[in-house]
Amino acid sequence: MSSLSFRSSFLGLVAAFAAAAVLLVPAAAGAATSASSTSSAALGKSTLRRGDTGAAVKALQRLLTRAGFKTTADGQFGSGTAKVLRRFQRAADLKATGVADAATVSALRRATNGSASRNTNGGFGLRSAGGSQHLGDRIPLQQGMSGHDVRILQDFLTRAGFKTGIDGEFGAGTLKSVKLFETDRQVAQDGIVDAADIDLLRSLVAGDGGAPATAAQPPPLAPGDKATIGADGLAVAPASAPDPVKQIIAAGNEIAKTPYHYGGGHGTWQDTGYDCSGSVSYALHGAGLLDQALPSGDFTSWGEPGPGQWVTLYANGGHIYMMVAGLRYDTSGRQQDGTRWHADTRSSSGYTAVHPPGL
Repeated sequence: MSSLSFRSSFLGLVAAFAAAAVLLVPAAAGAATSASSTSSAALGKSTLRRGDTGAAVKALQRLLTRAGFKTTADGQFGSGTAKVLRRFQRAADLKATGVADAATVSALRRATNGSASRNTNGGFGLRSAGGSQHLGDRIPLQQGMSGHDVRILQDFLTRAGFKTGIDGEFGAGTLKSVKLFETDRQVAQDGIVDAADIDLLRSLVAGDGGAPATAAQPPPLAPGDKATIGADGLAVAPASAPDPVKQIIAAGNEIAKTPYHYGGGHGTWQDTGYDCSGSVSYALHGAGLLDQALPSGDFTSWGEPGPGQWVTLYANGGHIYMMVAGLRYDTSGRQQDGTRWHADTRSSSGYTAVHPPGL
């Protein structure tokens, strides 16, 4: 075969291969789209729960990701998927069962694809009637919206330590508070309150609903027994405080200005940042009251029940803070005040109060 004939044959084969590829790519894309549509359509036809597998589970996991929750779309309904699903249910003001029933799937779809009717003042309603009476009725919430659910959002932000005017209008002040909250919780700082943000806020304010409506308050301190906050943001212990209280304050000062890191302080005492329970654990460890860091929920049964004279811990399944010699030691508000020490108090609604024995 001459070189010219070989070249012609080779170019012909290349052209034929390219033409076949052009035909195959749309077909493959169409098949993928069809498979995705099929799995999405399967979601909601039957209740999904832990142990289930398949395309419908994968579609559920993808919707949870779109709602703002980190979820692995592997088609396996394990403990991780159940946990994330409960978070969405709490955000949408549904019963947190961890089971994907018809109501949950419907709410999830409306929260992620905008199939519900857009309210006149923004957002997508998750309920067909009754208006926006609860936080989670419309997801997401963002600047320019108004309503009772915005008012609840503002109240929750204030109770979580982010002072916000409560007027039902999502304006510049509310946007600033939302961004401070997002920064404090180390989530995307976009000023848009999605389902994941609502769940975090609910947990921060009310925990998992097992605590009393309002935890008991510690007795008032005698004159001169209250700690103060210096210009450097560190607490100054009163001279009359017991040594363990002084040690808690000294340890708390060591990390008062360190960043908030989710999971920080768990596994190692010396960390680059600390979350709420890691911070409290560190301070208690400094006084020899704790050998290892505990998650916030475990503190609800730690120590002695009720408030203490010098130290009171307020804990629920999602957050913990403590009062030490009249000062609040709390990761919420750190972004605003630049320190974990705060002179003001906060609502104890939804928290369980405990205290170290003898304090």
